[in-house]
Amino acid sequence: MSTSAFAEPDLLWTPSNPSQTQTSLFREYINSTHSLRLQTYEDLYEWSISHRGDFWSAIWDFERIIGEKGEQIVNEESSPEENPKWFKGSKLNWAENQLRYSSLNQDDIAIISTSESTSTYIPKINRTTWKELDKLVGKVQRSLKLNGAKKGDRIFYWGGNVIESVILLLASSSLGCIFSSAASDFGLDGVKERSNQIQPSFLFLTNGVIYNGIIRPLLPLLPKLLESLNESPQKVIVINHLPEGLVPELLELKGKIQGWDEWLDDSEGKTIFERLDFNDPIWILFSSGTTGKPKAIVHRQGGMLLDSLREHHIAGDMGKGDIYFYYTTPGWMMYQYLISGLATGATIVLYEGSPLKDPACLFDMIDILGITLFGTSAKWIEVISKSYPSPKDNHNLSTMRQILSTGSPLPGALFDFIYENVKKDVLVGSITGGTDICSVFAGRNTSLPVYRGEIQSRMLGFALDTDGPPNQPGELICKKAFPIQPLGFWPLDGYGFSEEDVLAAQKRFKESYFKGTEGVWYHGDYVKITPSRSSNSGGIVMLGRSDGVLNPGGIRFGPTDIYSVLEGNEYARMGVEETLVVGLMVEGGADEKVILFVKMKQDMMLDDKLIKKIRTDIRLARSARHVPSKIIQVSDIPVTLTNKRVEVPIRKLINGAAVSSINPATLRNPECLEEYVELGAKMREDEGIES
Repeated sequence: MSTSAFAEPDLLWTPSNPSQTQTSLFREYINSTHSLRLQTYEDLYEWSISHRGDFWSAIWDFERIIGEKGEQIVNEESSPEENPKWFKGSKLNWAENQLRYSSLNQDDIAIISTSESTSTYIPKINRTTWKELDKLVGKVQRSLKLNGAKKGDRIFYWGGNVIESVILLLASSSLGCIFSSAASDFGLDGVKERSNQIQPSFLFLTNGVIYNGIIRPLLPLLPKLLESLNESPQKVIVINHLPEGLVPELLELKGKIQGWDEWLDDSEGKTIFERLDFNDPIWILFSSGTTGKPKAIVHRQGGMLLDSLREHHIAGDMGKGDIYFYYTTPGWMMYQYLISGLATGATIVLYEGSPLKDPACLFDMIDILGITLFGTSAKWIEVISKSYPSPKDNHNLSTMRQILSTGSPLPGALFDFIYENVKKDVLVGSITGGTDICSVFAGRNTSLPVYRGEIQSRMLGFALDTDGPPNQPGELICKKAFPIQPLGFWPLDGYGFSEEDVLAAQKRFKESYFKGTEGVWYHGDYVKITPSRSSNSGGIVMLGRSDGVLNPGGIRFGPTDIYSVLEGNEYARMGVEETLVVGLMVEGGADEKVILFVKMKQDMMLDDKLIKKIRTDIRLARSARHVPSKIIQVSDIPVTLTNKRVEVPIRKLINGAAVSSINPATLRNPECLEEYVELGAKMREDEGIES
């Protein structure tokens, strides 16, 4: 892979041998099996979206899926709104395919797991072989069956990113149970909201975690959680992630819970995989739920398997010998995105703890463990760029081939930071997809170049476009049905819930993703698809969420247009810590004014000089229409539990909505919301808007 001088100033990286990437080899496979002459990625992309049945069937064959493919792949005339069944008559098991290397490479390492330490407790790095992993999955599988678990039962996990959670997910899937999880930083209300929606038969939790050097016990919260649930789980199992001496024991729980080690079946036996339909549910993921009850999104097991191999193996060249890490928690879809790397034969790395207590810690992990594919969030990269400005001077990083970023748009300045201060010869893969599809619509591809500020390509098999005119920004849509479309929102029909609840879930699902009569999928991202370069079929520039789009004077633009101007080191040195931009409705809703909120570092003020500089820089970098009408210092910027800024709730508050319309359990810092209510009331008064 190379990064020599280029004629195009925004071209940052090119593959050194694109013909040997898995994407190119897959294209040659398609040419051979279908008697075609596809020459470029663009050719392959266009073929994949116009022959989706043949394309996804070829993915099954190329990736050597264990199972029976069935006969009909899909009715290609069906629209996304019709949500057709895929691979009718197929039989497969997601977990069986994740563990397929356990018989081939028994003594190779499947999982490396480690955790943050404290001044008194230093956990060791654990390495689990494929043989050991398969054996542990079998034990958990037998334990679940002995306790009555059956296909369709929900298994709920609350806790840290630990190996037991991965084993539990694999064992649940092996039986056809439906897995769901919440991160350890979810408060009681957040866990209760999720659990009550799906009514799990089994609840698993870690006794506690360490985050930012602090021991955070979960066990003391369990009695209150159990009291608040509408339906009590049949079994509650506690995983002692932390030594018992670090977490208080609760006598009131005696007889109500069982320890993981005690619960595990101690007999020897072979792991059995129940072959299921492609469209059977595998897990339930939850939306952030900032403005209402979190959406319980149900994913199909076959789609999750096929597309993860398209993503990791074909697009990402991941395979045996790779060591793959993504910083995530069990409350984020990247948890499943990480675990799905097992099906490629790669070793995955689990880390439980803060990624920023020591800014060097994740870079140290890369060198110590030999990580080849490193995944994180755009927010982490931004913080590192300000707090640890030159990682390349302190770390080797020779094994790292890719840096993946998601969670929010990665601005051009952070591409620059990586290539100048982290590593020059590395693929920077900004990716976008989300909880709704539990995968990636657009992202990295090892056969294509990297351009500054752009997502490399639309992913094969997804007919992506915008709802606007050609070459203009618009909402991201998928025009044709795709196999990672959710089955729906929970509850699905046939799982013992009332018809009223099922119909309400179906109605909410339709309202969330479909508009009008065309039947296309509206994804909620505001983007621009760039003209094709190097036959990439067009990259994608993320401009924000479509529901956060600003429209002053009829000029539409995304919040990212503002953030990208202000998120460099220059503003960090001047004290700018975080920003949030939203629209204040004026003239009876016919127009809006752009409002920029700025959080400053402790004891620093947003003075007139800095305000003038912000206005000038935005005007020069964007246009006069982008310049905020008001720039206001605030004590804090609200973020979700996964540290994403939340424009839509704040837009609602400053335009007169009550705090009660925002779900506090979904925010890391809900205490700051009242400040926005007061600021909104003052701004509306200044504009002469009646409350």
